Amino acid sequence: MAELKLPFIGHGGDYNPDQWRDRPDILAEDIRLMKLARCNLMSVGIFAWAALEPEEGRYDFDWLRDVLDRLHENGISVFLATPSGARPAWMSRRYPEVLWVREDGLRNFHGGRHNHCFTSPVYRDFVGRMNRALAERFGNHPAVVGWHISNELSGACHCELCQRAFRDWLRARYGTLEKLNQAWWTGFWSKTYDSWEELRSPSRVGETAVHGLNLAWRRFVTHQTEDFLRAEAAPLRELTPICPSPPT
Repeated sequence: MAELKLPFIGHGGDYNPDQWRDRPDILAEDIRLMKLARCNLMSVGIFAWAALEPEEGRYDFDWLRDVLDRLHENGISVFLATPSGARPAWMSRRYPEVLWVREDGLRNFHGGRHNHCFTSPVYRDFVGRMNRALAERFGNHPAVVGWHISNELSGACHCELCQRAFRDWLRARYGTLEKLNQAWWTGFWSKTYDSWEELRSPSRVGETAVHGLNLAWRRFVTHQTEDFLRAEAAPLRELTPICPSPPT
């Protein structure tokens, strides 16, 4: 285990100073109020990707360093957040494959949060590079006592990448179509599958009445979410002693 760096009960909350970088007076007042409320721990940077990487490959960490320095000087520790909960607009525009595809087959526009594909290698690569950069720059900052990984992971993408990954997951789980058809009772309403390629996620423009499919899809989404989370945490575990590897 890593050395314990939080020898107190944390009291605080999410803090998003990236939203008012042009108002240093707000940061000063916020810190005054934090101390008045005896806050000693804040989660910082949860949805800050657009501020951290305003252009592809150009990181702007100066404002974050200033925030961390100011909080540390005032006795306030930080859970530093990875910003994968909401990607910047330039990413959605240049790499639309990172966006969700809904169960009816339509790809979402840019917007909202968790509007991204957990399977997308493009999105995973961007997340990995961002998290590695944050760990290299701030992993040993005295204010940082832990990591806040993404935020409230949720949702499911139905793109072709996810469909292929779902079929691979089903093959590993059932081995043969015969066993899958038997387990799902697909003889009902002639829903028997004759090819792995016929399998798709549940959809109102496709199949929703095979309960085995519905359950398998939810399990697969959980699997992909967990796999994404482990991949996201990998560079943090590698580079920072405050994020130990889980027990095997």
